[in-house]
Amino acid sequence: MSKICVVGAGSVGATVANDLMIQGVASEIVLVDINKKKAFGEALDVYQGAPFHSPAIVRAGEYEDAANADIVVITCGVARKPGMSRLDLAQINVNILKDVAANVVKHAPDAVYVIVSNPVDVLTYVFTKISGVPEHRVIGSGTILDTSRLQSELAKRFWISPKNVHAHVYGEHGDSSFVPWSLVHIANNHIDVYKDNSPDRDRIDWNKDYDEVETFVKKSGGVIIENKGATFYAVAMSVCHICKCIYADAGTALTVSTMMHGEYGVEDVCLSTLNLVDRSGVRGKIMNKMTDEEVAKLQLSAQKLRSVIDQIKF
Repeated sequence: MSKICVVGAGSVGATVANDLMIQGVASEIVLVDINKKKAFGEALDVYQGAPFHSPAIVRAGEYEDAANADIVVITCGVARKPGMSRLDLAQINVNILKDVAANVVKHAPDAVYVIVSNPVDVLTYVFTKISGVPEHRVIGSGTILDTSRLQSELAKRFWISPKNVHAHVYGEHGDSSFVPWSLVHIANNHIDVYKDNSPDRDRIDWNKDYDEVETFVKKSGGVIIENKGATFYAVAMSVCHICKCIYADAGTALTVSTMMHGEYGVEDVCLSTLNLVDRSGVRGKIMNKMTDEEVAKLQLSAQKLRSVIDQIKF
């Protein structure tokens, strides 16, 4: 038996539950939300598709129904509204998270916790500090979605499968994120030489367009929100991928948000670098050698996060 509890039955949480069921990630999925009718309706809607997929129980529940969950995914919180500052959003969602942590951890003390709510790095930090859950079992979804956007864009430009694109977004899930281009490889070639070695060289669209690609990645979420009002499909798929990697137990390299303890000169914030994720949660960080300029960008991202954390009451 495998059990995942999803806290928050909004668009992201409900889509996470649906994806978990479709992909057969867990045999039991519990949706918990302060709006019990919404959680019930979403769970019933997902469960009624079960005959087309792997057998799974999908149901609404209370916090106590998180008992014996292997993974707890936290998606609850409010979305940023026009005129709302990043700090305003952070404080509101921190207050919500404090209530969630107080209620769910006592029922699922041994679960791996995946924090998805935004601002995800700040909330991952707060949850790590207040929950009592060991750090290695607290994972922020971090820049895993940004990384997916990066890999899919580069795959399109290089006419190759995204699985052959080894590129990641580091830092905050936000404006101060960056791509350490010194580490980016396409099919075992550094990105800047792959075009010359590829049979597709005449149609590859690449002229060291670092800034253009990074801008695309950072603005993608905003473009989606402008056109459809919210983002939830890709983020749900990325969360589902994290859960699969936890269950796989082999150790998968993911850019998830975790507590920093002096790595790259960054201390006491949560942000994304490459981590090995397995059944224990985070096995540890992969200390790739970055350029001095890239390390400075990571430190700047940490400083921006720290400035928000220092103003939050928790």
